[in-house]
Amino acid sequence: MSTAPVTEGSAPSGISPVLAEVVRSGFVEGRHRGSLVVLAADGSVQTALGDVTSPVFPRSANKPMQAAAILRAGLDLSGERLALAAASHSGEGFHLDLVQKMLSEHGLSTDQLRTPPDLPLDPAEAETYLASGRVRESLTMNCSGKHAAMLAACAANGWPLESYLHLEHPLQQLVLDAVRSASGEPVEHIGTDGCGAPLMAISLTGLARSFRHFVLADEGTPERRVADAMRAHPEYVAGTRRPDTWLMQAVPGVLSKMGAEAVQAVALPDGRALAFKVDDGATRTLGPILARVLGEMGVESPVLARIGEAPLLGGAERVGEIRAAF
Repeated sequence: MSTAPVTEGSAPSGISPVLAEVVRSGFVEGRHRGSLVVLAADGSVQTALGDVTSPVFPRSANKPMQAAAILRAGLDLSGERLALAAASHSGEGFHLDLVQKMLSEHGLSTDQLRTPPDLPLDPAEAETYLASGRVRESLTMNCSGKHAAMLAACAANGWPLESYLHLEHPLQQLVLDAVRSASGEPVEHIGTDGCGAPLMAISLTGLARSFRHFVLADEGTPERRVADAMRAHPEYVAGTRRPDTWLMQAVPGVLSKMGAEAVQAVALPDGRALAFKVDDGATRTLGPILARVLGEMGVESPVLARIGEAPLLGGAERVGEIRAAF
């Protein structure tokens, strides 16, 4: 991939280009196609691979916009609480403790969460959780921090709690406005996310533009407050074993958030930004693709090797890898 002047790439007949390959024993046994956009510091499109203008569901990469809407609703969140409001947390103990604390601080309980019962997102945490004899709960679903903050905003405003996930609810209308404002484009489609919240579709270019907007926003604005909280407390945005956390810990000023179905968005402090989506939703490709793009953008950090590491095993031995292919 070149990051000098705009480049565009796609396979024949509108098929998305290959972004990652699965290589086993020296043989390419699989390919993952998708689309990717890189914005220059001035916000212009510097690199475009595949379709970066059609709407996609950013999934949890929309969470910074949702958190900004919660602030616009008047809820005074900061620090770890605001980071958790924009999180897809791993279900580690400190995540669950803070979700419960946020609820209790506003006279709420876990029974009011509308997140579907789930196991912790982190596999190691899920094993420990099941070994303790516990079952799936709404609390442990990775979006429970966002939902706790949404409920708290509703309680503070006297808005209905039972319908806080309905699109017509005042809070969700603020979310819709936040997505439109940050992306600079209309919301082309509205669906329902895995957690039950309304999900707004924008283009990959709009998603990258949104993250750029957050890191460049004036201090004290909702967008900048969210970006600052996420970057100051990245362990609450994801978890101790997650690439978003590693990247924000290692590279000062970076804002990073993944989404389900293999979506990733990142903004650098100078205003450069990227967003990509892998068509088949294979999240195992996110690290190798992200590491390659950031390296091409000139980011220098040992964390890129950590993020990009995606080995394939055979007989408990490494026999290949998932690698970027652009």
